[in-house]
Amino acid sequence: MTSDILDHNDEIISVGELNRSAKYLLEKNFNNVSVIGEISNLSRPSSGHIYFTLKDEDGAIRCAMFKNRNINLNFRPQDGDQCLLKGQVSIYAARGDYQLIVNNIQPAGSGNLMQKFEDLKKKLEAEGLFDPKNKLQVPASPKHICVVTSASTAAFQDIISTIRRRAPSSQVSISETSVQGDNAHISIINALNRIMKFNESNKNKIDVVVLTRGGGSIEDLWCFNNEELAREIHTFPIPTISGVGHEIDFTICDFVSDLRVPTPTASAEVVTEFNFNLVDRLNDLKIDIHKAVLNFTENLNQKLQLLKSKLKSPKASLREKTQKLDNIEILFQKYQQMILSNKKSIINDLNSELNLKNPITKLNNITSKVDALSEKLNYILHQKLDNKRNNLDKLKKSINILNPLSILDRGYSIILNRQGSAVKSSKDVNKGENLKARLSQGTIDVEVK
Repeated sequence: MTSDILDHNDEIISVGELNRSAKYLLEKNFNNVSVIGEISNLSRPSSGHIYFTLKDEDGAIRCAMFKNRNINLNFRPQDGDQCLLKGQVSIYAARGDYQLIVNNIQPAGSGNLMQKFEDLKKKLEAEGLFDPKNKLQVPASPKHICVVTSASTAAFQDIISTIRRRAPSSQVSISETSVQGDNAHISIINALNRIMKFNESNKNKIDVVVLTRGGGSIEDLWCFNNEELAREIHTFPIPTISGVGHEIDFTICDFVSDLRVPTPTASAEVVTEFNFNLVDRLNDLKIDIHKAVLNFTENLNQKLQLLKSKLKSPKASLREKTQKLDNIEILFQKYQQMILSNKKSIINDLNSELNLKNPITKLNNITSKVDALSEKLNYILHQKLDNKRNNLDKLKKSINILNPLSILDRGYSIILNRQGSAVKSSKDVNKGENLKARLSQGTIDVEVK
């Protein structure tokens, strides 16, 4: 038999009475206090009240500011704001929660975390890490998607279900990492490195990476504001999508990634947009074809009914019905072939247009033109050379004709006096004078008689 833990004179009170007593003591002794700290985990329910946590390096306290007080504020408090609060310390008796009932809030400058965020953002932006020209193009229809997140998060499950619903043919992998805590950025970097090693040794390469987690406070998302991680993403050779937090949340990873989306689910919608739209288009086309076939068949059935009414022989009627059904089948096949042919024609036209715009095709055309011009130039040069040669031959013949020496070849000779000058007249020589006669071949001495 255990002894009673209470003395007979002890007063027994309820939990509620204990909390109310503590509340009275706190409110009596801390009725009007001023506290400075950083706002985090701020929420604004439909009631109009504001609930948040005020913290510094040494501690934290829950705070509540009711609607009748916050409607007079001249600014809108946000997570990360460094503020000066005035109010009274109290206890929420229903849960025994120690809290500060805020009567007034004044900004005291930006919070430490937000200041660090802005400083890093300005630094990396100045270095060009956010420049759109440095960002990779996200593939419209990725075959292998890798999600970098914690497998236990609801965000991962949302992404998986969205991709499987919108693009069931796409392969989805996970490079698991922690997404919260002091060393989470190292875990994320390691997850990215594992993806690189996978692509180096596998043919089924990952062609897009989704970095994601659900929403939370600035402290929860702080690992995504790490400089080392930002530089890793900037140099990462695979297109990266950042889907961190809620639509209002922004991190350094959002700015440095190749694409930022507002939520984890939105990241899954982005990588499946093309396939999802393609399925819709195919479904629409299927419906249109089905309607067209039904209308076509209905018209033929009406015609068959008309023909049936005109037929007298059941056997002949059966034959005609069979033939009509065969014709329907043939027409349906032709209709399908026509649709297929039209699609192929469109594809061929697109391929032709693509070939025309292909730099190799253009280069080949230019090369052909250069070759043709080269051949034409060679032909013109040969023609001109032949003409020059013909003209040269004609000049040679003319020169030969005019050359006095060529007359000697016809049996003539030239009489030269002792000075070597040609004798043109008999009056230019004297009897007994010795002369030379130049022939076509050599000379002879002659004497005037």
